[in-house]
Amino acid sequence: MIADDLSTKIRGGELSPGSALPPQKELSARYGVTLATLRQALQQLEDDGLLSQQPGRGTFVAEPRAAYRLDSLRGFAEDLRAQGRLVATQIVDQVVGRPPAWAVARFGDALPAVRLERLRLLAGRPAVHQVSWIRGLELAETDLSGSSLYAALADHGIAVHRASESVRPGALDQTTATLLRQPIGTPAFLSERVTYGLDDRTLVADRATILGTMLEIRTEREVTGLSMQWAELS
Repeated sequence: MIADDLSTKIRGGELSPGSALPPQKELSARYGVTLATLRQALQQLEDDGLLSQQPGRGTFVAEPRAAYRLDSLRGFAEDLRAQGRLVATQIVDQVVGRPPAWAVARFGDALPAVRLERLRLLAGRPAVHQVSWIRGLELAETDLSGSSLYAALADHGIAVHRASESVRPGALDQTTATLLRQPIGTPAFLSERVTYGLDDRTLVADRATILGTMLEIRTEREVTGLSMQWAELS
């Protein structure tokens, strides 16, 4: 009953994202339940992504999380824009340089490449920090703030064939915490994607830090297979 009532108020907009719930003692009295029963309901709502319990501060309505599919060749921004989300790209750096060891391992050589560092802003808030190493120098001077990297490659006659991506849990270090305006240690997803051309050569070696307080991974299991996506809780 408690979880259903609070869920209805959150989903209906009566309780807005970021707003604080009354203290637990007040809530338990309002619903006529014990603190243990109330805490169980609050934990359920937190597990569902609707609440955020912050020790020493209280319980808050969680910010909506946005969806990003992992089973397509679309990029982060394209997936979110397709849902009607407001996404912006901020170019932090775009230079020609020698790839680091992790990118060289994907390229198979240490030839100069374009290093593209970006911040993805979701509704004006930094959500993703992304560093991409792009084979060749074709995109060295291309403005990528408002266009897809894959579309820019296609404009230069470079076709994307497939991509592989791995995602693991992590936390923000000092650099990414500063860029994403969050405390050090905030939960994050660490993504590594390798994009291949028609000849199966690596075109892009990409690493991204995705803010775990704004996005989550959901899976859909069907008879025909498994799909994965970054999912919005609304």
